[in-house]
Amino acid sequence: MGARDVGLPDRVPAQGLPPRVTIWEVGARDGLQNEQAVVPVEVKLEFLARLAAAGLTTLEATSFVHPRWVPQLADAEELLAGLEPVEGVRYPVLVPNERGLDRALAAGVRHIAVFGSATETFAKRNLNRTLDEQYAMFEPVVTRARAEGLDVRAYVSMCFGDPWEGPVPAAQVAAVGARLVSMGCSELSLGDTIGVATPGQVAAVVGEVAAAGVPLGSVAVHFHDTYGQALSNTLAALRLGITTVDSSAGGLGGCPYAESATGNLATEDLVWMLDGLGVQTGVDLDALADTSAWMAGRLGRPSPSRVVQALRG
Repeated sequence: MGARDVGLPDRVPAQGLPPRVTIWEVGARDGLQNEQAVVPVEVKLEFLARLAAAGLTTLEATSFVHPRWVPQLADAEELLAGLEPVEGVRYPVLVPNERGLDRALAAGVRHIAVFGSATETFAKRNLNRTLDEQYAMFEPVVTRARAEGLDVRAYVSMCFGDPWEGPVPAAQVAAVGARLVSMGCSELSLGDTIGVATPGQVAAVVGEVAAAGVPLGSVAVHFHDTYGQALSNTLAALRLGITTVDSSAGGLGGCPYAESATGNLATEDLVWMLDGLGVQTGVDLDALADTSAWMAGRLGRPSPSRVVQALRG
């Protein structure tokens, strides 16, 4: 007899939380880009189909980064050509520059994301740009995309700590985020790329972002679980008014340009917590756990998600 068989987790609503949270599922992109081996495109397509069937409505599908830098996602055009979209599900893709945008438009993509940095060092290592130069790279992408009617999200990495620079001032994060929003990005995802944030720091950063004029309704959080803080950080963000959370089915992922970055917050762990708090997500946890166990089998190793381990052993 398992926990789900007897109706667990028990739903005990808490004060100060949103009634519903949108999960931005990054497993097929951020999750698989960090794999050593290239996952066959047919496996990726089945993964996306299973995630949609489990009730997830935003599935980040792939990236148009140059294949030399992320060979695991070199099949972006093939994947999108083979994708059978589910009504009501969005399939955003990561677009690093104008060439990537050209590819996205040719593939019929309607939702894109750009990927910026809150720190000088990571901007140079990941983008080959200074902190200020990154805006010149993003501006034509965002401007053209919006003119084409596309929705544009902006990721900001290293918002809570940088492996080369250490702590990142909250005001610096807010300045980067506000500039990207003023450029035309409709959503801002604050990334804890190396998983060092704690709840008090989350409150400080989110507070600075709000003070810089960015509406919290357009802010998402993206936590890695390096030090086991992803769920507590997420709960802190929800109490501040955040309603969109990035996560990865089965806890897949990391960052190929930051060696200390471990897996993303596992979507199953997030859904278990939100279910217990009475917060709606629209996700079928059992179907999702089945999907992550299936993908773990394809990758040849156990899922790091604690909920997948508990439910599927």
